[in-house]
Amino acid sequence: MAKVLLVEDDKNLREIFEMRLQAEGYSTSVAGDGEEALVVALKDKPDLIILDIMMPKMSGFEVLETLRASPDMADVKVIMMTALGQAEDRMRGEKLGVIKYLVKSQVTLEDFVRTVKEVIGGSAESADKPQPSDKANEVNNKVESEKKMDDNSQPQNPAPAEPAGGGGDMPAGGMPPADDAGAGDQMSTSQAQDAVDKQVDDAMGGTAAPAGGDMGGGQTDTPVAPPPADQGGSEEQPGQEQGDQTTAPGGM
Repeated sequence: MAKVLLVEDDKNLREIFEMRLQAEGYSTSVAGDGEEALVVALKDKPDLIILDIMMPKMSGFEVLETLRASPDMADVKVIMMTALGQAEDRMRGEKLGVIKYLVKSQVTLEDFVRTVKEVIGGSAESADKPQPSDKANEVNNKVESEKKMDDNSQPQNPAPAEPAGGGGDMPAGGMPPADDAGAGDQMSTSQAQDAVDKQVDDAMGGTAAPAGGDMGGGQTDTPVAPPPADQGGSEEQPGQEQGDQTTAPGGM
């Protein structure tokens, strides 16, 4: 928690400003004159001194000159808040390292609080937090840069992996599947031929199929009837055929 020393000889103003600082979360200490301000400052070593100029025993300029001569308080932050608004007073304060010079009649309580935050560097809690060093910032920036590079190097839409076999239609052995339809057609034709041959054998009484009765090779599958007996060898010899029919009973 940031520590603020408020040096103000007006008791009412001192109490008002102190309560406002405490409401903002600052740790406060107060002094009512110049000598008391030196004692409290060297003892508490505050982060900020709000210093009036016209005070009993020692003026604000004298207090500040003494503090700048002290090694422990040479760099302490100082806001001067006074009723003096002359240009020479401002210039003297700037030479002594005053950061802000406020004229009481020209500022409000909110202006006072805002100035305190600007000088200390934010709220009371943020003043206590250690600020990251330049080295830490450099490391963080490097990590962020490497992370962005890794994200950019990755493909946005990776292609799907190809199956191990090299293709969905190719079996593991690398050979195309056999044509089952062709094999089935050949098997059906062979079975049909066997069935026809069996029917012919049954019809002929177990005799061999007649000449020219090859059931394969695209010929008809129906059995071929034997040719009729020769009736004399020619239609032009009816007499001979009748003679044969007459003599047949005698021969029996």
